[in-house]
Amino acid sequence: MSMPAESISKQRATFYQRISTRNLKPLWEVLHSLVPDQPQPRCVPVMWKFADVRPPLMEAGELISAKEATRRVLILENPGFVGESRITNSLYAGVQLLKPGEVAPAHRHTQSALRFVLEGQGAFTAVDGERAVMAPGDLILTPSWTYHDHGSEIRDPVIWLDGLDIPILQLLDAGFCESLAADQQQVARPDGDALARYGANMLPVDYQPRTLTSPVFSYPYSRTREALERMSKGAPVDPCHGFKMRYINPATGGHAMPTIATFMQLLPKGFRSEPYRSTDATVFVGVEGHGRTRVGNQTFDWGPHDVFVVPSWAETRHETDMDATLFSYSDRVVQEQLGLWREARG
Repeated sequence: MSMPAESISKQRATFYQRISTRNLKPLWEVLHSLVPDQPQPRCVPVMWKFADVRPPLMEAGELISAKEATRRVLILENPGFVGESRITNSLYAGVQLLKPGEVAPAHRHTQSALRFVLEGQGAFTAVDGERAVMAPGDLILTPSWTYHDHGSEIRDPVIWLDGLDIPILQLLDAGFCESLAADQQQVARPDGDALARYGANMLPVDYQPRTLTSPVFSYPYSRTREALERMSKGAPVDPCHGFKMRYINPATGGHAMPTIATFMQLLPKGFRSEPYRSTDATVFVGVEGHGRTRVGNQTFDWGPHDVFVVPSWAETRHETDMDATLFSYSDRVVQEQLGLWREARG
């Protein structure tokens, strides 16, 4: 005789309660959430208009100094991760302000970081003894456990986007930070030294990598934009991406950072992309021009300095009525190294 369903349910509930005292839990009750048919991201599509971010950032500049704050940043927190300081499941983003004459003190941390310059020209980031002068659209990298500081000797404020792999380090419990005794590190090499040594399809004969990050830590937008423009004249347009390039480590040909993949793409005038989805949740930043991006059933109208997020496996379409460029970053490099990254076109 079979047991009534109600009796079975009560026996199971009693069993579950009893084994919970031994820190045990039945897999069959949670299997489908642990191993879903497709990604089930907590990350949600969201956009931050620069016009909405800049005023409170400037107000913060009146309330606290860069030195007092260590880093004067407003975090771009995804609504799917309230209280967790994440823009995606694996990445962090914030918008940082440096006012004229300020210094953001030198420190180093195990987290890898990128700076994407939004506004202002002439301030600098110093990385491991070399300064890089900032200009809009420039990408500046800070390798893991490398001293870095920021300074400004210009009359205007400078604003940039910070992207870090903080959630990945939290997952691994591998986060460390250390401050330098002085606010600024000593300059050991002239400006542009790294780009001259490693950015001309050549390497010093005895080059030995010191980190897993590219030895070129500053990628000027002027060179990136020229490469995209030349590509658009001689290559077929990708139906999903327009003309898209990835920043690389010139010593290896791989991604520029070990945990964060970085990209720039040119969407030509009148572009209407085919549907695209991938497993890496991606942070996009408008650089030049204006466009529209449909993420699932939401549409984001973006322009320069606007930031928006596409969750993992969300269907995405880009549209433009003028030439436009988008910077983006994601954890694609990590997924590729683990053999997990997947995309779908059309």
